[in-house]
Amino acid sequence: MKALYLDCFAGISGDMFLGALIDLGVSPGELANRLAGLRLKGYRLSAEKMLKNGISGTKVTVHLLDPKQERRHLSDILRIIDESALPGAVKQQSAVVFNHLASAEAKIHGVLPEQVHFHEVGALDAILDIVGTVTALDMLGIEQVYCSPLPLGTGTVECAHGVLPLPAPAVLELLKGLPTRSCDVEGETVTPTGAALVKTLAAGFGPMPSMKIISTGYGAGEAERRLPNMLRVIMGEVADECRPPDALGRFEEDHLNVIEANIDDMNPEFYDYIMPPLFSAGAVEVFLTPVIMKKGRPGQVMTCLVPDHNMNDVINILLSETTTLGVRAYRCHRYKLARETMTVQTPYGPVRVKLGRHPGTGMLMNIAPEWEDCKALAANHNVPVKTVYDLAKTEVYRK
Repeated sequence: MKALYLDCFAGISGDMFLGALIDLGVSPGELANRLAGLRLKGYRLSAEKMLKNGISGTKVTVHLLDPKQERRHLSDILRIIDESALPGAVKQQSAVVFNHLASAEAKIHGVLPEQVHFHEVGALDAILDIVGTVTALDMLGIEQVYCSPLPLGTGTVECAHGVLPLPAPAVLELLKGLPTRSCDVEGETVTPTGAALVKTLAAGFGPMPSMKIISTGYGAGEAERRLPNMLRVIMGEVADECRPPDALGRFEEDHLNVIEANIDDMNPEFYDYIMPPLFSAGAVEVFLTPVIMKKGRPGQVMTCLVPDHNMNDVINILLSETTTLGVRAYRCHRYKLARETMTVQTPYGPVRVKLGRHPGTGMLMNIAPEWEDCKALAANHNVPVKTVYDLAKTEVYRK
């Protein structure tokens, strides 16, 4: 299996990633021919050799022939990619990168992903950096990408929204769940474009995997620093048994505590009273499972899923409010869809809707209108609750 290791000793950006792949051996002319499939105009792509602290690398620059560039929404960029003449896999991965960027920007600015004006990341050079990087990986035949922990610099950066602290808020949002490390660099080391590329493409993080090295490349960034401002990429052959799960298949993960109590001697009317305080105490889920207990008596297993810091409060309620004499607890590993909440307008009023997206592809996989909102609107307007529920789901699909 041909793999690529991203040695982000000084950080990563979109142009550094693309420059490193050209330095690795991708033909700039052939790359330009493939990017012509985007049917974009008003630019010229150049790749030149340069030295940083005595190390030779490649600097990629997108020269804009018209300095006035339109601001694009996510739908505009996805349409450009989808209507291009690029291979299907390149289209898919490029779209995922921009979906990650839009989701991060939307979270920071408190809007929906489709409402994000892409400013810097929607500019022509960012589109070419992202699609160019994915195209170059395809040209090299890279099957898997690995990455080192990402170094995060300090200070501030000026962008379309004004002066922002470093690491940039969008970068921190993109890097949730990914390994990072502090560094003594004053300045931006990881850009939103670089973070989105890594989040999408990297299937594993840590030291370089055991592999037979084929070649190396260096992509140069703009800044001049004590440490050479470069991304190093190492291409090699990795044994198939070392192949990690596909990057597009990764789900969000966390750990919770499962707290259980077997109960066979309590008035069942008590359960309705006990469950709300358990949620208020921090349980993320509470449910009952019917079981047959000793001596053939029917009973219930009361189960709570609880974060570490809420354990004592939940256990206290179970021991004081139920008839159990003890509870058992153990850890569980949870895999999740990426979650977000939006509000849609129905003919009867607003309804909050929970969305579940595949964290790798950004595909919408689950839609759940808020039951309490639907129930209240149905009662106020004297219509079936299923009507409000279905209208809310339809509005999500329309958006």
